Amino acid sequence: MAQRHNHYEAAFEALLREWRTPYVAVDEKRRSLVAQQTGRQSLKSVDFLVSPPGPTSYLVDIKGRQFPSGRTNKQYWRNWSTRDDLRSLAEWARYFGDDFAPVLVFAFELTADRSPVPPDDVWHFRDRRYGFVGVRLADYWHAARTLSPRWDTVSMPTEAFRQYGASWRTFLGR
Repeated sequence: MAQRHNHYEAAFEALLREWRTPYVAVDEKRRSLVAQQTGRQSLKSVDFLVSPPGPTSYLVDIKGRQFPSGRTNKQYWRNWSTRDDLRSLAEWARYFGDDFAPVLVFAFELTADRSPVPPDDVWHFRDRRYGFVGVRLADYWHAARTLSPRWDTVSMPTEAFRQYGASWRTFLGR
């Protein structure tokens, strides 16, 4: 296993290995140029291709966040993403076809006593605790609202995120 510099991705990869879930970790050093016909210059790479037993595999884009975020004004359920991330994930799904479902996995580093996942789903890695919440891209797009026009970011309202998001364990049928 190559050393990943992003601790959120490293924790997710360790979880996949521990659960013996087949996956491919994508080298993100270069953006793909396959999208020439779409008019886009490049595509952001997905982080993982995950193939648990069953008919569906996943194109996974990891979004590392803290739970809660903020030092003075604690914010829970922060789930922002860039529109470029969403468009790239959708384009990869088009290339891979119907057997691959595009999913955003919010890797929450737990910084307090609360968690977005049940206690049995909290993952311990390198002296940190994580809760992995997956949201299918279609659900995220449907509920996403503009967060910052300047940074071209969007997020789901908390209620929608809690409705559509699920512990990563459920995506693996565990």
